[in-house]
Amino acid sequence: MTGGKSSHRGVTLIEMLVVVCIIALIAAVAAPSFTAGLDSVRLRSASDSIAAFLNAAVNRSERLQQAIEVEISPKDNCLKLYSSDPNFTRDLRMPSGVSIQGDEVRHLVLLPGATIPGIAIEIANEHGSRRRIRLDPMTGSPHVDPVGAGE
Repeated sequence: MTGGKSSHRGVTLIEMLVVVCIIALIAAVAAPSFTAGLDSVRLRSASDSIAAFLNAAVNRSERLQQAIEVEISPKDNCLKLYSSDPNFTRDLRMPSGVSIQGDEVRHLVLLPGATIPGIAIEIANEHGSRRRIRLDPMTGSPHVDPVGAGE
């Protein structure tokens, strides 16, 4: 080196600490919205799963001409299907963070050729968001509705 100049390239420890602190701050600010987004996706997925589960029960009842019993258990946080066929049972468990609202076990019987009973299943996540899945008595198809805070 001529002229007494030395050129050092690199990053100082202070510069590295500043960058790491900025990244940590951004992560801390973004984490709550990320987890809330995941809970929202879980709630939407659970409501779609319940709608498909109820639709399958209605279709099985009509297609096989069998009575189907739907058990809704908030305590166990699941739905169960039973029929006269002893080999047929189906369970649908809610994902973590999503719960079925209510206090007692409810039973619904779907009879082939009969009118579908009007029933609603309300689920909620840990952030208080709610959805209601209901069977339409006229069509037998499930509908998913968000539940407002005022209801």
